[in-house]
Amino acid sequence: MGKAEDPLYRPPQLGMEIAEIREKELAAAIRILNICAYHNLSYKDSGMAGTQGNHDPKAFARADITEAAHRLAGIIRRERPQVIVTYDENGIYGHPDHIMANLVTQKAFTAASDSNLPLDGSEPPWQPCKLYFFALPIALLKKFRRAAENVGRPETAPTDLMGTPDDEITTRINVTRFLDQKFEAVFSHASQFGPSHFFHHLPDSLKAEMFGVEHFVCILGCGRPVDGKEADLFHGLR
Repeated sequence: MGKAEDPLYRPPQLGMEIAEIREKELAAAIRILNICAYHNLSYKDSGMAGTQGNHDPKAFARADITEAAHRLAGIIRRERPQVIVTYDENGIYGHPDHIMANLVTQKAFTAASDSNLPLDGSEPPWQPCKLYFFALPIALLKKFRRAAENVGRPETAPTDLMGTPDDEITTRINVTRFLDQKFEAVFSHASQFGPSHFFHHLPDSLKAEMFGVEHFVCILGCGRPVDGKEADLFHGLR
């Protein structure tokens, strides 16, 4: 479950472990975003590459990929989603758990439809229609960096070496009308986004520019519109 990123952070109750803190923060974000279903596979946070958490046998990055994928495939069969979104191959910024999520999700995307594969539960096979990787365009990451430097917090922004080239982005979704809700959900993770985090110091115009559009790369089931980028993850399915 990681660690508290804000050195001034104090847990809501004395003696709370970071896992319990993060669970409560996640529950708050789920309520804010009106998410109707949530499944926890109960793996531990592996930490960034090279940290002690990498060696914990319960860490997600050390999980058996096939076993984890089959567990996720069982959830896919129960929930029957048309579209699945996961991290890109680099986990956006190299986090081992994000990279593992990418590998597990791709394997589960296929496994869920395999009629010869028995999974927990009695749900029939299900084939999602489309698979997307969440993306941060390189141009947007450069804005992150400049904004973080302007408030004296360059370490809180990913490096310009990570990110997705703009010409590889297949899908851009305008979420400006949900921006307040989006930031409320982010700031509910108080142990990670405390008052000193540079997100709290962005002017509204820059918030809209940096976070008003979500970017994705369609990996499977795609048919790019003739007029350019998709504006809907369900494009072609409605």
